[in-house]
Amino acid sequence: MSGARKAPAGPPASRETGGQTSAPADAHSAPSQPQTYEEAAARVEEIIKRLDSGEASLNETLELVSEGKALIELCARQLAAVGDALEELRLDELVSRLENEASG
Repeated sequence: MSGARKAPAGPPASRETGGQTSAPADAHSAPSQPQTYEEAAARVEEIIKRLDSGEASLNETLELVSEGKALIELCARQLAAVGDALEELRLDELVSRLENEASG
């Protein structure tokens, strides 16, 4: 039963872990924080540096990988949107040129 009494000692350990998991806690809120491509790309770079350091626990690694994947998908969607907008702009310019040539 003393083992059951040691279970309340778990919260101080979780406080220690909480200190270590403050980065993953930030990781959960971080995907909603970066709203621009630049912010998301910068966060991905931070994640890569943390993973490359070899200091992340297994749990933190899983959380960072998940966050990084979401950020990369965000960046890809934003790049695709820019590409689509540029393509539309080129088509609009082409239509305008063709209309000018036809009327001129």
